[in-house]
Amino acid sequence: MQTALMCIFVVAYVAIALEHPLGVNKSASALLGAGLLWTLYALGQNDATLVNTQLGESLMGTAQIVFFLMGAMTIVEVVDAHNGFEVITSRIKTTRLSTLMWLVGLVSFFLSSILDNLTTTIVMVSLMKKLLQERDDRLFFAGIIVIAANAGGAWTPIGDVTTTMLWIGGQITAQEIMKGLFLPSLVNLLVPLAVTSWMLGTRPVRAPQRNADEAGLETSAFERNLMFFLGLAILVLVPVFKTLTHLPPFMGILLGLGLLWLVGDLVHRQEEDLRKQRLTLARALTRIDMGSLVFFIGILLSVAVLEHTHVLSSIAQWLDRTVGRQDAIVMIIGLVSAVVDNVPLVAASMGMYSLAQYPADSFLWEFMAYCAGTGGSILIIGSAAGVAAMGLEKIDFLWYARKIGGLALLGYLAGAVVYIGLERWLH
Repeated sequence: MQTALMCIFVVAYVAIALEHPLGVNKSASALLGAGLLWTLYALGQNDATLVNTQLGESLMGTAQIVFFLMGAMTIVEVVDAHNGFEVITSRIKTTRLSTLMWLVGLVSFFLSSILDNLTTTIVMVSLMKKLLQERDDRLFFAGIIVIAANAGGAWTPIGDVTTTMLWIGGQITAQEIMKGLFLPSLVNLLVPLAVTSWMLGTRPVRAPQRNADEAGLETSAFERNLMFFLGLAILVLVPVFKTLTHLPPFMGILLGLGLLWLVGDLVHRQEEDLRKQRLTLARALTRIDMGSLVFFIGILLSVAVLEHTHVLSSIAQWLDRTVGRQDAIVMIIGLVSAVVDNVPLVAASMGMYSLAQYPADSFLWEFMAYCAGTGGSILIIGSAAGVAAMGLEKIDFLWYARKIGGLALLGYLAGAVVYIGLERWLH
């Protein structure tokens, strides 16, 4: 039965990786794979009670991640509906491309650590359309934004889906992951930034022409600031909520979501219905990417079957025997995440290694968060941020591999060396 389960998982995985050539949404492949895996597992077991108990446990872990992501995505949509990100983007002004590159890279890095790498990429790439006339410049900036967003998302528990998974799963804690990965993640960005700023030299920024009658913002400065800082505060305080109450993070994000909903309704209660509907949290719920949430459900439930049948632990033992070095194994996983989605990779790794063997905040889990989070930058299909940039600016796969891939790999290796060096020096 294990061979059949592995075959189904591999086929589903290949379908996910080849989403665009096949024309089949990766969520459909993930859900079909999960359904077939659990069906085969249930038919192959004589103990229906055991299977249902294991399914319940897997569903509980999956639901915690999905509820958290749903809340975070909705908060971001509410902020965006109020043009809240203008609070940051309107302050980015310079006349030199190299200076703009540093500003955009650092803003993307820190913004993605609070929001997430996908949202940050969408916001910053959209901003570049307003700041840069030349398409070649915009493409280059989009590549750096992908690197910065993925690096920024790796060092906080809410900045990247894979880091969130490890945090909710108990493999890492918020304080330790921020202490351990901040410097390696920053180096991951600074190395490509230094190279690109040297290449750009003193080239000036060529801004696009704007129409005089261009429509202004729909929201007031008060609304933008209120929603931006309230949304930001909710996201930042979730780890604090978890530490104080010892409740799962999704409870903190749902509490914050309720507060944001209440404030939004009070602020807009006197306004006309049409405008109020466009700004409410209820509309934001309809705009979140449900396809991504469904994809996470399918992937996590699929991996759970391999965990219950001990397939993943067998793979871990094989890697230990074949490769031997723990740091080399994790770096290989990070490089593989440039080709395939890092969510199933991390989910599989969580099933391959137990917390009893590798406790929370151990080298394995922290380095896994770094490698899986930043390794996806090497190819444009390796992360959600890269795929988003690819869609927004119509970036060619081979162009990214030639122009940005080498820079991302350089940053990935530099950050890995820094983390391994710090770990050996401090421990």
